[in-house]
Parts: sequence; structure tokens; C-alpha cells
Amino acid sequence: MSLTTAPPRKPSLLRTITSSLNLTLGLFIIVVFFGGALISLVWTPFDVASLDIPNKLKAPGLPHLMGTDHFGRDVFSMILVGARTSIAVAVVAVGIGMGLGVPLGLAAAVRPGSFMDELIMRGNDLVFAFPALLIAIMITAVFGPGAVNAILAIGIFNIPVFARLSRGAALSLWTRDFVLSARVAGKGAVRISYEHILPNILNLLIVQGTIQFSLGILAEAGLSYVGLGAQPPIPSWGRMLAESQTMISFAPHLALFPGLAIVFTVLGLNLMGDGLRDILDPKIRRER
Repeated sequence: MSLTTAPPRKPSLLRTITSSLNLTLGLFIIVVFFGGALISLVWTPFDVASLDIPNKLKAPGLPHLMGTDHFGRDVFSMILVGARTSIAVAVVAVGIGMGLGVPLGLAAAVRPGSFMDELIMRGNDLVFAFPALLIAIMITAVFGPGAVNAILAIGIFNIPVFARLSRGAALSLWTRDFVLSARVAGKGAVRISYEHILPNILNLLIVQGTIQFSLGILAEAGLSYVGLGAQPPIPSWGRMLAESQTMISFAPHLALFPGLAIVFTVLGLNLMGDGLRDILDPKIRRER
């Protein structure tokens, strides 16, 4: 009689998440800010569009937990709505970068050194030569400032990031046995890329997506700071910092709270990215 051992059970999703401290902390921070952004869709403690001049520059306390600004608007309510603005801009911008960059990178990896590969990579170099702020300035000069133009600027800058990453990861897979078997079976380059290459580089794309998401929030805040992002009366963390810079000496809370919101959101996304890398990277899992 032979004894067979049962295959090891896969850990549950909750255990997988809690096994990484970075992922746990990052998810907690992001859930808090995403939750605040969702709540602001239906409710905020005060109307961010109404002015209350008699109560301007109030220090943090009740009923204004984070004080009021120079127009008497509730800072906490503006932080909630600003989270919605920053997250929306970053999500769409990263979606543009990933949606266009990944197919371009996969197409370039099919035949390294070909005309298509050179065209895509030189185009990436051209986009990299123009920072997101400069792209935003050029778009603004034509179409005017606004959240949509900030999305376009950040999204365009993200395209070569994902194109380079997907191309580099795909190149190492085109010589693998399972890809050669797919080619022998008569599958074309497009089908192989999306059925065999893409699933094997998806973990890298997810981790890079979290990193670009945090950079997108920073970029949106920077563009709003110089007046190229979301326009009044839509609150934005970057514009809140810009408006508070002349009042830091007597109303420091105006710069403190939006600054902390940016710091903690970016920190949470970076921690989540590190945690996802630890979980999704097979090399790190084997070392553990």
C-alpha cells in the first residue's frame, strides 16, 4: 500500500495580503483615500463651492476639522473632493499609458531590430525628451488649462514607460519553449503576444502600474500647482498648496493637510507596489 500526500493548499487571499506588511499598510492607506473620494461623490461635510467669508482662515477644530481657507471653505471637504480629482486624473492617465504602451511594446518585441521596433523605440525616445510638465504646457497653449489636458499630458508621458517595460519583458519570452511550441502550432505573432506573452508579464505591468499611479498623482498636483490642472471651482490638492503658500506663516493648516494627503497617498501606492512585487515575483517567493 502506497501513501500519497495531499497537495499543499494555496493560501487564501487574506493570508496572502497579510503576509506582506508593505501590501497591508499600502492597501489600508489607499482604501482610506479611495473611500473618501467615493464618499465625496454623494456627501461632504460642507459645500466646497460656497463661500463663507466671515469664517475664513479658521484654525482646525469643530465644526471644521481641518479649518477653513481664505474664502471660508471647509478644508476637510476640499481634501475629500481633491482626492476624487487626483485619483480620477491618475487612473485615466495610467489607463492611457498602459492601453497604448503595452501593445506598442509587444509589437516591438516580435522582431527586434526591425523597422517597426526602431520606429516605436525612437518614438518613445522622442516622448521621453519632453517631460509631462512641458507636454502639459504645449497642450495648454493650444486647448487651454484643465483636468482633461492634464490627463492627456500625464497619459502621453506614461506610454513609453509601459512600452519599454513590456518590450524588455517580452523579448526574454520569445525564445522560450512554450512560445516556440505556439509558433510551431501555427499561431501568429499577435495571438502569441496576447495568449502567451502578456499573461506572463502581467505581474510586472501591475507593479509598474501602481508606481505610475503614484507618479500620476504627483504630476497632477504639480500641474495644478502651476495652474495647468483642474480649474476652479473644482478643488485640487496642488492648487490648494499654491493658494496657501503666501499664508503659511499665519495659517499653516492650509498647506499642511493637502501636503499630507499627497504624501500619504503616494506612500500608500508605493508600499502597495512593493508588496505586490514581493507576492507576484516568483524569484522573491522562492527566496522566501
